[in-house]
Amino acid sequence: MTDLDHLTQSLARNLKRLRTERGFTLDALAARAGVSRGMLIQIEQARTNPSVGTVVKVADALGVSITGLLDHERGEAVRLVPAELAVRLWSTEAGSHSTLLAGTEAPGPLELWSWLLMPGDGSSSDAHPPGTAELLHVRAGVLTLTVDGIDHEVPAGTSATFGSHVPHGYRNDGDEPVEMTLAVSVPAPR
Repeated sequence: MTDLDHLTQSLARNLKRLRTERGFTLDALAARAGVSRGMLIQIEQARTNPSVGTVVKVADALGVSITGLLDHERGEAVRLVPAELAVRLWSTEAGSHSTLLAGTEAPGPLELWSWLLMPGDGSSSDAHPPGTAELLHVRAGVLTLTVDGIDHEVPAGTSATFGSHVPHGYRNDGDEPVEMTLAVSVPAPR
């Protein structure tokens, strides 16, 4: 079985388990997540590889991290994630990519990411649930961070925090790659 097959199977199994634990019908989860019922059925039956945006919307609607949906090794008090098991969820032909390094569910979803943005590349995100916060640290290059339509230059060695309950994005308008570490904290569902 390939890594992609493991990922698809884990997503299918965990989505169905989490949806059932929360008492959501397919229709109710589809409405909360803003995705079609058909897409949820395909994911639960491991018949599709949804986009990162779809996975984020479903995770947010369930009140879990992306790791909670993709994790296939659960139950350890301390979980080590070797580099080869980190999940690359976004990439471009130019070489930009984001990798989910680790995540946890307590008290709410918390994710740790490593990002590489090549010159001219960028990624935008819809608003996350109210109370969601992001912390980032730029290790190399100059990041253009856009939060609710306003650009902020974040040079190497600088960190930033912001509420990501509004549309936001990351861009590299410079001539050298941007390397950054990003943490996303989503509040526990009420």
